[in-house]
Amino acid sequence: MHVFVAGAAGAIGRYLVPQLIEAGHRVTGTSRTESGLDRLRAQGATAVRLDVFDADAVARAVADASPDAIVHQLTALNGGNPADNGRIRRIGTRNLVDAAKLAGVSRIVAQSIAWAYAPGDGPATEDTPLDVTAPAPRSNVIGGIQALEEAVTELDEHVVLRYGLFYGPGTWYRPGGLVADVLRNGGPTDDPASVFLGDLAADDAVTSFVHVEDAASATVAALRWPRGTVNIVDDEPAPAREWLPALAAAVGAPAPAPTGGRADWQRGADNTLARSLGWTPRHSTWRTGFMS
Repeated sequence: MHVFVAGAAGAIGRYLVPQLIEAGHRVTGTSRTESGLDRLRAQGATAVRLDVFDADAVARAVADASPDAIVHQLTALNGGNPADNGRIRRIGTRNLVDAAKLAGVSRIVAQSIAWAYAPGDGPATEDTPLDVTAPAPRSNVIGGIQALEEAVTELDEHVVLRYGLFYGPGTWYRPGGLVADVLRNGGPTDDPASVFLGDLAADDAVTSFVHVEDAASATVAALRWPRGTVNIVDDEPAPAREWLPALAAAVGAPAPAPTGGRADWQRGADNTLARSLGWTPRHSTWRTGFMS
């Protein structure tokens, strides 16, 4: 296929673009920065500078590329804030879907998150509803995700990937990354992105992780999957009192003292559906993945 990757220069992109090309696909990738465009060219993709808030520019870029499929990896995490990320999910997604319709593209794979589910016990499956009654500030996150997923489903061949928390090269959860800085600092740093992390407490809050390499491989596979929503997470949802000390050791930072308590939505997610579709994560657990 010819695949148009919106937001191709991010943490997933460093794995996704090469994996797409290795699988025989042709890639047109977008970035907001010159450094991102240079990286895409070096990977073998056609690079397009794009402001996703400019609806006309998005329509032109998709029409000019005339792709067989679109992969939506747009975020505003680096240098942004939660409001920016919500805006890109709402407006950026709207512009991308409208551009796809104008260009006659019906296949899209889109990035969502696996911690947007309603409260409950045990890891959430894809049948679990989103947490649409959550109070602020969580309601802002859920609203953005709901808008993104509803827009994407307007295209007939849509796959929504609800990724776990990313770790690995290029992410915050790696040696030398933002989480290591926050742990050493004992709280938020001067980096504005640290606001996304909240309180790093070694408590009972359950998280599902996914290595960015595995997130990329699932995205490539999803180009052939039937339409629907799929959790892309590793095999071991775990409370922070277990994974945070392991991460701290891996990044060479002090671990917070163990504590208790969790929000009722902090439950992790189940990857049974993804595995039934043939996806097998190379890093099946953060226990070994953090050290890789």
